[in-house]
Amino acid sequence: MSEMRPIADLAAELGLTENELIPYGRYKAKIALSVLDRLKTRKLGKYILVTAINPTPFGEGKTVTSIGLAMGLCRLGHGAIVTLRQPALGPVFGIKGGASGGGRSKVVPLEDINLHLTGDAHAVAAAHNLLASCIDNHLFHGNPLSIDPERVAWPRVLALNDRDLREVTLLSGRRTQFVITEASEVMAILALSIDLHDLRKRLGRIVIGLTKDERPVTAEQLGCAGAMAVLLKDALCPNLVQTVEGTPAIIHTGPFGNIAHGNCSIMADAMALRLGDYVVTEAGFGSELGAEKFFDIKCRFSGFRPAAAVIVASLRALKLHGGGGTVKPGQPLPATLLGPNLDALTRGLANLEQHLSNIRAFGVPAVVAVNVFPEDTVEELRFLRAKALEMDAMAAALSSPYRDGGAGAQELASLVLAACERPSACRLLYEENVSIAEKIETIARFMYGAGGVAFEPQAQGHIQVATRLGFDTFPICMAKTPYSLSPDPALKGRPRGFTVKIQELRTLAGAGFLTAVCAGMQLMPGLPTRPAAEHIDVDPATGQIVGLF
Repeated sequence: MSEMRPIADLAAELGLTENELIPYGRYKAKIALSVLDRLKTRKLGKYILVTAINPTPFGEGKTVTSIGLAMGLCRLGHGAIVTLRQPALGPVFGIKGGASGGGRSKVVPLEDINLHLTGDAHAVAAAHNLLASCIDNHLFHGNPLSIDPERVAWPRVLALNDRDLREVTLLSGRRTQFVITEASEVMAILALSIDLHDLRKRLGRIVIGLTKDERPVTAEQLGCAGAMAVLLKDALCPNLVQTVEGTPAIIHTGPFGNIAHGNCSIMADAMALRLGDYVVTEAGFGSELGAEKFFDIKCRFSGFRPAAAVIVASLRALKLHGGGGTVKPGQPLPATLLGPNLDALTRGLANLEQHLSNIRAFGVPAVVAVNVFPEDTVEELRFLRAKALEMDAMAAALSSPYRDGGAGAQELASLVLAACERPSACRLLYEENVSIAEKIETIARFMYGAGGVAFEPQAQGHIQVATRLGFDTFPICMAKTPYSLSPDPALKGRPRGFTVKIQELRTLAGAGFLTAVCAGMQLMPGLPTRPAAEHIDVDPATGQIVGLF
């Protein structure tokens, strides 16, 4: 690992002026929004999406691969930038621990990035909970808007996992819930806004619930949107940091890929595409979740289109999908997934095949990155690479950035460069004017392999209300388990013919999409038996954080 470079030096190499950099210490800074106006006529760089197969609970190295690919592109002489979501405190203190890459493929300063960074997540929570307070204060002081307390749909948020807050009763007697900050509509708004004016407008459009005569009530009507914008003004500026090899990294917003739309901000990508020749961006979890939302939500709003996509796969995850063993969150992977098991690997390839099919559905060339782990055998790695090519992947590379840094991703980088030169007819999965039910069914059938969709009575009622209010043109954000193509985490491989049950539909009018929640999904995670928090401490003698990674 090389020494971190002063952030001002990195910014200068990117072409940022002194007035466009807002330093937060020596090694991190925000980028002022004015850079987009100055560079508005600059040709955009090539856009590269990194997605994956369905992972184990430990992840399959998508972030490691994204960072490594950007470093590999730089080693080949290209100006590359990686754009990432900020890790969330819930997983950091829960199962996964730190989430900024690892080994020789990570972003720094690690502790800052995994904890508070520049305080954006706290600003989101404050703005969200301010609106929640204003709602209950309005009800307390006579309710002049005639809000129906039973139809208030605005929860409170918390940055940490806490299952006991999934349902709470307030002093007023009104029942509500907490969701994790990354599932907040305010987080989605921050990620999808294109400037401060757009942010303010979106905040005003938030629908918190209905009146007693079925009319929508907005944050603007409650007089709260302006104060929320004040809390979020600085958080709208993306954060500039670096990889261990000094490659620029822009980290901004953190919506989860399973219960939110799973991508970093439009602002981060807009800046990177004007500052770099190639921009590598990561979408949360597998292609049926983060990548689908990347295309159908983020690209729909931003207008940006990727030139190529990378699908990250690993032997251990494919063996899991082939029945080679079971995984329990918080416990080590079993030996049956770590050792040679060609039969399980062969059966598990069906999962990769679905994800390749998903990317082809969006018309983008796909390269498979086989993320290499120490226990992997040469024979199985070669077998997987050959099978990926048989499945019509444009190319497949063995990738080892965790061990070898950017050098371990140079082959992948070369193949991605070639893919970027191929014709790309990027398209979306559905049109805005089809019904809400049809959009959900399209995602379920084409991305998951489902046989159909069943809407529970509550969801049917939500769909009727959303349609009546004119929100039926919005794209869909599915809330589903990441561990299976289906909504059942126990169904591995490439299940077919199952039914996707939708328990509720949430209207995020400010963000501009509808969240369809699959039966059994929780928007507030819980902690495992032995959370990562138990191993994290600070050395009082040195002030160094220990146990975070």
